Amino acid sequence: MRYFTIDEDRAAGLTGFVDAAHKWKLPGIRNCPVCKSTWSAGFAYPCVDLTPVAALADFEKARPEPIEEYERLCELVRPLLPPGALLEPGTTFGPLVGRGQGRFGQLVSPYPWWLLARREALVKIQAEGLRGLEGCHTEVRFRQRNSPELLELQILPMGRLHRDCLPHHQPPCSRCGRGRTPLPDDLLVDATTIQRDLDLFRLEDFSTVIVCTERFADACQRLGLDGVAFKPLPSKKSR
Repeated sequence: MRYFTIDEDRAAGLTGFVDAAHKWKLPGIRNCPVCKSTWSAGFAYPCVDLTPVAALADFEKARPEPIEEYERLCELVRPLLPPGALLEPGTTFGPLVGRGQGRFGQLVSPYPWWLLARREALVKIQAEGLRGLEGCHTEVRFRQRNSPELLELQILPMGRLHRDCLPHHQPPCSRCGRGRTPLPDDLLVDATTIQRDLDLFRLEDFSTVIVCTERFADACQRLGLDGVAFKPLPSKKSR
């Protein structure tokens, strides 16, 4: 199986812009008792509705908290997560809320860690039988005629980078899990860590990297879906 990373197609001449944030979020960690870091990274689960959580106000403002408070809030949302989901400080939930403007392609990646699609484009992709594609409604407002209906794809974590592309690898903090290895320029995915049938996923160790299979890239290109570019991502099995 061949893999690709997904990014905005800057050569397409599209002007679409999204200024938004997810409705709810876990706090970051303040002053980890082991590594002393204050940090936030996180995954995104836009289809996860936190309204059943009684202490909903605790998820409305981005902020750092002591690790014990972060862990308490994790346990409140964990029963609502889809299978395979992971949590990190700063993980977000619910729809994107904000504004958008400009001319959008069929697929939209305003930041490397988001992937949105026009509704009609997502219907076409799902009809190809691709695995793990779930579109979530957004609350992005437009002040223009013929504004698009954008859905955000909920992208579950799977896979890790191969150690061969991480020459300066450092183990994560034993208490808060913060990774201390920077994202390398040349990525190599560890094929042995890709263990589920998903055609779209984000890396477990670098959540800002979205990966798709050759099946997904081929379907988008065959359907003429513009807006993003696919870059080959080499893979290697670890021993």
